[in-house]
Amino acid sequence: MLAERGIEVSFETVRRWVLKFGPAIAANVRSRRFQPSETWHLDKVFVRISGKRTYLWLAVDEEGEVLEVLAQSRRNKGAALKLMRKLPKKQGYIPDKIVTDKLGSYSAALRELGLEHLHVTAGRLNNRAEVSHPLPGSGLFAKP
Repeated sequence: MLAERGIEVSFETVRRWVLKFGPAIAANVRSRRFQPSETWHLDKVFVRISGKRTYLWLAVDEEGEVLEVLAQSRRNKGAALKLMRKLPKKQGYIPDKIVTDKLGSYSAALRELGLEHLHVTAGRLNNRAEVSHPLPGSGLFAKP
């Protein structure tokens, strides 16, 4: 748009604008998004990144909207804590329920955060997070 008006701007200027105004624009866009549902589903999936096994921690809401994705080399309480600390900060609220599978890392992390009363692991309630994983044949893992 600037070039159409005869204004020449270097890439460095654009990069500095992005660094200066980008976070404010992102916060504005994030605040206008629809509010996710009051139930969060957490799960992890194993992926290989550069030949190393990595755990992809995933948080989705009831409608299947991806709230957060975090890649970690471990599947322990510390990794679960990192995800669970990022989620409320990014979303701006704490949900009514947090549905997980029976991995002990979730329980330990929620207990440390004082949110164990929100934790639900019964039955197949975590299927919402399970079906949100992309399948190898879906085209998301296509090789370029």
